[in-house]
Amino acid sequence: MKVLHVFKTYLPDTVGGVEQAINQLAIGTGILGVTSEVFALSPNILEKTTMVCGYKVHRCRSSFEIASSPFSLSAFPKFRQLSQEADLIHYHFPYPFGDILHFATAIKKPSLVTYHSDIVKQKHLLKLYRPLQELFLRSVDHIVATSSNYQSSSNVLLRFKNKTSVIPIGLDKATYTVTSTEKLNFWRKKFGPRFFLFIGVIRYYKGLHILINAALNSDYPIVIVGSGPIEAELKEQAEKLEVRNIHFLGFLPDEDKVVLLELCYAFVFPSHLRSEAFGISLLEGAMYGKPLISCEIDTGTSYINIDKTTGLVVPPSDSVALREAMDYLWHNPKEAASMGDQAKKRFEELFTAEKMASSYVDLYQNLVV
Repeated sequence: MKVLHVFKTYLPDTVGGVEQAINQLAIGTGILGVTSEVFALSPNILEKTTMVCGYKVHRCRSSFEIASSPFSLSAFPKFRQLSQEADLIHYHFPYPFGDILHFATAIKKPSLVTYHSDIVKQKHLLKLYRPLQELFLRSVDHIVATSSNYQSSSNVLLRFKNKTSVIPIGLDKATYTVTSTEKLNFWRKKFGPRFFLFIGVIRYYKGLHILINAALNSDYPIVIVGSGPIEAELKEQAEKLEVRNIHFLGFLPDEDKVVLLELCYAFVFPSHLRSEAFGISLLEGAMYGKPLISCEIDTGTSYINIDKTTGLVVPPSDSVALREAMDYLWHNPKEAASMGDQAKKRFEELFTAEKMASSYVDLYQNLVV
């Protein structure tokens, strides 16, 4: 069976959570006999078709962008060609141009959507887009939500409950970089035996401004890995408040990120808006057996992190509650270690790439008849 995944951008141009999920899915289903290919857009194309982790990624140059969604005139013939060669089209939502491709090319192949997130920020444009969104979601054969929490809290998904199922995103630790003793020693020497860690693209919904406020007058190290559009703004906030124990490391190679996941004391994930629909890096913290701190935003973050079991869940945008959660874990190492063990156990029960791939292959086979 050949499956074509469709999303707006892809590795290595962008390395967000959806891209990571598609990558894990392509690798995992490949082991089970599915041939996956990815179709995406790119602002700078060096090669139109490349290999990523053993599968093909096809790119067209983006012509322009509206509200973070790229569009491309050259994408129509390429998408038509790739769709005709595939047995099933797997869209990843939200991606409005994907809806347009779906209708404009009129490909009659089985199709499904993994619904990664509601559209949260672009409220005014959403009013214009909503009719197309509704038609698109009605036209596909099946919809997958990434957590039961998101399925029950999304007004959009509730309208399509009769054709929606839940398949959580999964990860395969074996696909992560093997770390060196040299790197371990370097980061251990830099931050000591205990520190809090955040990893992610630094965007408006990540809640890092709340984390900075929570860190005021604390003395434990807090390490922030990643870059993004509000990075300079956050550094300015930390400087103004004289918060010296937050360390902005920017973008790091995969090995360094894995080392920090291995070494960190706990993983803090202060995303405060529903734009954070799942939380891949929060799941990585669980995979490495770390106690978790997240916010209750009625999304997949509270499917990964169970309050007082795998970590602590606090109200969103509440720097006092976030500080209390960090203080509690820091001063109660036995409880923190137990939560980390439970986080790893929950990961192994629900969130492995093997489980995700097996569930999707079953769904693919039901759709391709």
